[in-house]
Amino acid sequence: MTIELNDPPVTASGDDAGCAFLRAGAVSVELAETDEQILATREVMLQLRPHLAPEDYLPRVRRMMETERFHLLAGVEDGVVRAVAGFRFLDMLYCGRILYVDDLVTDEAARSAGWGARLMEWMRWRAEAEECTELHLDSRVTRARAHRFYFRQGMEITAFHFALPL
Repeated sequence: MTIELNDPPVTASGDDAGCAFLRAGAVSVELAETDEQILATREVMLQLRPHLAPEDYLPRVRRMMETERFHLLAGVEDGVVRAVAGFRFLDMLYCGRILYVDDLVTDEAARSAGWGARLMEWMRWRAEAEECTELHLDSRVTRARAHRFYFRQGMEITAFHFALPL
């Protein structure tokens, strides 16, 4: 099934995205903006970020949205969130405007069903619409399965990312 990538995105059945986020019987890729929508992404996001306390999820996402231009994208099927991506737009001296993917996770029960590719397609579309020069993400070196997915999406390893624990 092809998901149209209009602004705002619409469901595969052509319904308005604003009403379709948690509606049964539809497949969609949409921004999570209301508290209800953000909370609907929590269970899937915590599969990738288990260190986050469930009760801190909504306030933390809201703060990031308000202060750091963070966006939350959800792949939804029959009213159930199947995949989630967190992303933001950054301006970098070395490469210009980019869409940076903080988080990309598919529910364990829905893996290998195309959800990651759907979210990547939507983010690529959005990056192009926002006149970004590149789409970036970091991935832990231990996540070989995720790396294979990123290579299939046409991504390249272009840098090392260094961190200093404090």
